[in-house]
Amino acid sequence: MKMADIHNKNIQIPMVDLTGQYHRLQPEIDGAMQRVLDLGNYINGAEVKVFSDALAGYLSTGHVIPCGNGTDALQAALMALDLEPGDEVITTTFSFVSTVEVIVLLGLQPVLVDVDPHTYNIDPAKVRNALTERTRVIIPVHLFGQGAAMDEIMEIARELELFVIEDGAQSLGASYQMNGTFQKLGTIGHIGCTSFFPSKNLGCFGDGGACFTHDEYLAERLRMIVNHGSKKKYFNERVGINSRLDTLQAAVLIEKLKHLDDFILRRQKVAELYFDELTNVSELKLPQQSEKAQHTFNQFTVRVRGDLRDGLKDFLAQAGVSSMVYYPVPLHRQPVFAPCCGNNFRLPVSEMLSEEVLSLPMHTEMTEEQQVYIIKNIKKFFKK
Repeated sequence: MKMADIHNKNIQIPMVDLTGQYHRLQPEIDGAMQRVLDLGNYINGAEVKVFSDALAGYLSTGHVIPCGNGTDALQAALMALDLEPGDEVITTTFSFVSTVEVIVLLGLQPVLVDVDPHTYNIDPAKVRNALTERTRVIIPVHLFGQGAAMDEIMEIARELELFVIEDGAQSLGASYQMNGTFQKLGTIGHIGCTSFFPSKNLGCFGDGGACFTHDEYLAERLRMIVNHGSKKKYFNERVGINSRLDTLQAAVLIEKLKHLDDFILRRQKVAELYFDELTNVSELKLPQQSEKAQHTFNQFTVRVRGDLRDGLKDFLAQAGVSSMVYYPVPLHRQPVFAPCCGNNFRLPVSEMLSEEVLSLPMHTEMTEEQQVYIIKNIKKFFKK
C-alpha cells in the first residue's frame, strides 16, 4: 500500500470484525441455529450441556456451569463461597466495572490494588501489602488475554487459606505455567469465570458466560445459584439468581469452540506484525509478554508516551481506523466506588496507564493490507 493511500476516506477498519468471522463460519453456525429453531427448545436445550461438556474437555476442568453473562459468573462465584458482609476481596483497579461491581452488590468490601506497568495485570506484591484479617478472596483479572502471576497469587492464597476467583473474561484459551506445566487460565484458582460477549476470543451472538471449577461441591452450588438456588424446580434451597445461557447461544458456541485455537493463532499473528513494525517507534511502549503466560490478545494495548495518546486516537479515527481506551478511569477513581476507597486514595501505575493506554484493532479477520495501513498511519502521526 502506498503512502498516498493513508487517510483514504473510503477505508474503515473496525476494532473487531464480527460479521467477517460470521460469514467465514456461516454454514456451520446457521445450521446449528436452525436445529434449535426446528426443535423450539430455547431454554436449557440439549445444546447447553453439549457446549458445557465440550468446554470442560477443552479446558481440562471438571465442571463448566454456563450462565447469562460474565458479570453473573463473577457474582455466582462469590455467592458460592458463603462470605459474610464486610469480608474483604482483593482485586485490581485496572479492569472493567463488573469485577468490583459484584463485590459491592453482595455487601462485601473491595480492596483495590495496583498493577504491573508492563503486563497491566494485578501486582502480587501489592496483594500482599493489602492483606488483612478480613481478607477472604483474591480476584486476579487476566487482562487483554494474558494471565496474571498465578503462581505467586496461589502461593499467597495457600498460605492464608484464601479463595481465588479468576476473572478470565478476556483470556479464554490462554495458559499459564504452574509448576512447569501449562494450565488453562480459569482452571488454576478455586473458580474461574468468563464472558462470551461477542467481541471476546470465544464470543456468541449476544450475552453469555460461565464458571469453571474442579471442585464438585462448588460446582453443585454454582448450578443451584444460577437456577434460583434450586436443584429441583419449585424447591429452592438457597438464595440464587436467574442466569441461563440460551440454547441458541450455546449452539453458536459449540461451533465456534471448534475454531478457538485457530482464532487465537490468528490474533497472535496480528500481534506479531504489530511487534515487528512498532517496536522501534520510541513514543510507544508495546505490551510485555510474560515467559510463563501464553498471550491470546483479546486486545493489543500499547502505551503512548508524552501526552500524545488522544492525538494519536483522533488521527487514526480521521484515517478510518478504530481504536479504544481500555480503561480511561481506573475503578478506584470512579465516583460510585468513592465510599469504598476514599477521594484521596491513589494507585499511581493504574492512573498513569489510564492516561497512556490505547488498544489497536485486533481480530481474527484482519488482513495484512489493513494492518500495514494502520501501522503506516501510526508512524506518520509520530513523524509529524
